[in-house]
Amino acid sequence: MLTLALRTLRCRWTTFTGSFVALSLGVALLTVMGLTLASSLDAPERAPERFAAAPVVVQGEDTLRVPTRIGHRTQPLAHPRPIPPRTVAALRELGEVTQDRTFAVRDDLIGHPWSTAAFAPYHLTSGRPPRAADEVVAAMDAGTTVGKRLRTTHGTVRVVGTARVADGGRVTDGGRAAGGGRVTEVGRAAGGARAVDAVDAVDAVGAGHTVDAAPSVDAGRAVGTARSPGFERALFYTDARAAELAPVSTQLVVEAEPEAVRRVVASSGTGARVLVGAERRLADADPDRDAEALTTLNALFGTAGGVTGFVSVFVVASTFAFAVAQRRREFGLLRTTGATPGQIRRTVLAEALFVGVLASAAGCALGSYGAPWLAERVVEGGVAPAWFTIGAPVWPYQMAFWTGLSVALCGATAASWRAGRTAPTQALREASADEQPLTRTRLLCGAALLLTAAVTLTVTLLTDPGDLLHRKTYTSRPLLLITATALLSPLLVRPLIRLLTPRGMLVRANTTTSLRRTAALAAPVLVTVALTGSLLGATATLNDARATEARERTRADYVLTSATGLDARTLDRLRAVRGAEVSPTASSEVYVLEEGVALVKSEARAADPERLARTTAVPLTAGRLSDLSDDSIVVNEEWARHEVGEHVTVWLGDGTRRSLRIAAVMPVGTGDNGVYVTPANARGAVVDRVEVRVREGVEAMSVRAALRSAAPRATLLARDAWLAAAHPATGFTAADATTRLGYLLVLGVALLYTAVSLVNTLLMATSDRTRELTALRLAGATHTQVLRLVALESLTVVAAGAILGLLVTALNLTGMWTALGLQSVRSPIHVPWPELGATTAACAVLAVVAAVVPAGLALRCPVGGRH
Repeated sequence: MLTLALRTLRCRWTTFTGSFVALSLGVALLTVMGLTLASSLDAPERAPERFAAAPVVVQGEDTLRVPTRIGHRTQPLAHPRPIPPRTVAALRELGEVTQDRTFAVRDDLIGHPWSTAAFAPYHLTSGRPPRAADEVVAAMDAGTTVGKRLRTTHGTVRVVGTARVADGGRVTDGGRAAGGGRVTEVGRAAGGARAVDAVDAVDAVGAGHTVDAAPSVDAGRAVGTARSPGFERALFYTDARAAELAPVSTQLVVEAEPEAVRRVVASSGTGARVLVGAERRLADADPDRDAEALTTLNALFGTAGGVTGFVSVFVVASTFAFAVAQRRREFGLLRTTGATPGQIRRTVLAEALFVGVLASAAGCALGSYGAPWLAERVVEGGVAPAWFTIGAPVWPYQMAFWTGLSVALCGATAASWRAGRTAPTQALREASADEQPLTRTRLLCGAALLLTAAVTLTVTLLTDPGDLLHRKTYTSRPLLLITATALLSPLLVRPLIRLLTPRGMLVRANTTTSLRRTAALAAPVLVTVALTGSLLGATATLNDARATEARERTRADYVLTSATGLDARTLDRLRAVRGAEVSPTASSEVYVLEEGVALVKSEARAADPERLARTTAVPLTAGRLSDLSDDSIVVNEEWARHEVGEHVTVWLGDGTRRSLRIAAVMPVGTGDNGVYVTPANARGAVVDRVEVRVREGVEAMSVRAALRSAAPRATLLARDAWLAAAHPATGFTAADATTRLGYLLVLGVALLYTAVSLVNTLLMATSDRTRELTALRLAGATHTQVLRLVALESLTVVAAGAILGLLVTALNLTGMWTALGLQSVRSPIHVPWPELGATTAACAVLAVVAAVVPAGLALRCPVGGRH
């Protein structure tokens, strides 16, 4: 049997080329996914950045810890608590204390006090330290030079110096610099900022000039080669000005022995943390950003790997099944010569084994080159951190190789059983019509999967319709329906083709007679079209639903937003604008313990209920918005307790525990309906959005001009412009870069496999149709007519597959639309017609080329000649 299998592979190489290519591509993609996942399992621990040279950092409580019967549950606080003045005073007795402050300066810049620059350590490269409220030192990555003026949300400032982080600055135990000097041995500039040595040497430098300054921020700290920090784009203000802009300080640096600092902090009972050594990285902005990015990366490639595995199994199994169906006469001849059904099955499995081993090995080699390329792309796209690279793990190669071999053998197993049942009389067949294109096993499996898809969808709609709106659900659920439809495709394509083609045409007769070939060609088109329509259509439908929610909720004529927040004076000026109803809101969070074990975070908006009601139509299912007060809360139906009048225990954004009465209840909607609280229950929250409604009889343009004058540094947009920017009705939002990349990857894999499957199936079919095509030529058909027939057959099958894919898309999107309706959201279904048209056109071109080219080559022999 092994010898026969090897000779079969040599003689029928065209039959197995498609299987080899499809399987090797699948193994290559699995290798790429495996290597990427292996490289993203553990994020390397970041070294301290802003406080790399700080001896001890004390950080206010920034984590909520709630005891439960299964242990403590934690959530990061939206508004970390400041360190109390009594604790700061006690720490000052141990050594010098430098309070850190971080505040937004512009959308792309942040601000710090100059006194904290010594702890990176930053070193002046030109100019001098800031001395006045409108003077700053810019980090090199801020992209500016000495003498330039910058417009910020806090006024125009002048750059008087530039600084960069230098290598080699480190602090040893006890707060002493590696160079041997104390960290505190520096002078002070005006305004409380630290000065560098030889500051007076640059006092006379005029604005607009650059002076190279070698001295260090800290003369006692060892200075290495200067390097770019790469972790922030910062401006450093005087300490006094920084304290005005950010009155609350949540962390500070103490130049004292760590053990002494720990004793003081522990006795204060504030929940503050003492950070030394590598722990100082926790004081940097978003210290867990790498781990979060890698978690997103794992989800992306995990989903793509799952879809890749599904498509590869689907295509390989379909290819082997069609190949066996094409070899009925061959197997019948072997049975006539004495081969047993077991020997036939072992022959097919041996062929699959040889193809699987070679294809898996080739796929592993190909994947080793593809993984680094993909890593570079995800880094360039901002999906992965800049340091992300592919490591050298071995297990992804083993996993991909054995998975590929298993796919080949599993795909051939069902085909081998069918081959073993071939009767010896099949060798005498002259007609190639399919007697039973849909086997009983295939029918039962297809019906079972279809029933499973229907039952699970119904149960989800009745119990938890919001689950259908989750990305993981609407990405994976279509696969069940796609598989069921593909298995039942021999039953569905015949009536479809009869609808597409007129009675009596040869195209109709050929495609409905050879249903196995037709179903094998329609299946990959079905998969590609269904995936394209389901994934892109679900995203577009959900985005439009969110846009509809926002449009119905927004009554304001203008919306002002600020990434850096709006201060009290700006808000007073906005409220004073004549003819304007102004409603400022701030972003916060609320935490609730559900079922005694789950600490759930909910997004919250802090607003005045009266002002909010004038500019926003808050959707309510019970209660009244006017009942919102400092002792109450507005929740949504997703909360475990959501009855008006009930009291619910929550933890506010700063960790304060409160028992609040439920004043009103909102529907769940698309998931964007968080909760509403009053500003008193969102201490530390900064107003980042102001909605304005123009009173009747007042000219809108005059109000717009007054708003612009009152808040010149905020972004002012009309209602429709703000809705289009914040809640786009179609396409992907700016935050959906990972989703976009994942969908492109999945759809690219599907289209690639469709191309391989179409080309392979048509090559096999055309090689077996040589006698049929020659007979048409003998019957009087011209060379062009025969090729036109082949092309029309291919287009008809592609059309049938596209219709089945569109049917699957419609069913999936209808399920999502029903879930939206149950969530009180009325939004139309969005079918991505341009993408579906492009996908179908690509499939049609591939099918026509793959059918016409081999048919043309087969017809080169003279009519009536010996073939």
